[in-house]
This record gives sequence, structure tokens and C-alpha cells, in this order.
Amino acid sequence: MAREWGPWLVGGGLILLLGGFLAWTGALSWLGNLPGDIRISSGNTRIYIPITSMLLISLALNALIWLILWLFNR
Repeated sequence: MAREWGPWLVGGGLILLLGGFLAWTGALSWLGNLPGDIRISSGNTRIYIPITSMLLISLALNALIWLILWLFNR
């Protein structure tokens, strides 16, 4: 691995650590309970389709990637 990968790996690890800490403390408990997330329960069967949550995560990740690419292409 090249030496310039080091800061990127450390940054990615810190982001994963922060996300794990937020999930562990319950700060992200709202993420699966948004309007538009579908829950179907029937007997012993449960189906969960997090449409709104996945759209929100997708928009946030796309904005983050766009910002990173914009900063490096200036």
C-alpha cells in the first residue's frame, strides 16, 4: 500500500468508530422508524422494508461523496 493511503484509512476508521458509537448509545434509534418505512407482521412472520431510511442514507452519502470530489477537483 502506498503511504498516501494512511490518512484515508485512519479517517475511514474514525468515521466507522463514530457511527458505531452513535448506534451503541441509541442516538440513531430514529433511523428505522421514519414515515415511509414499511413493517408487516403476520403471525410468526415479520417483514421490514426501510424505504425512507435508505433514501435518507443514500442522499447523505451522495452529498458527502460529491463534497469530497468537489474539494479535490478544485
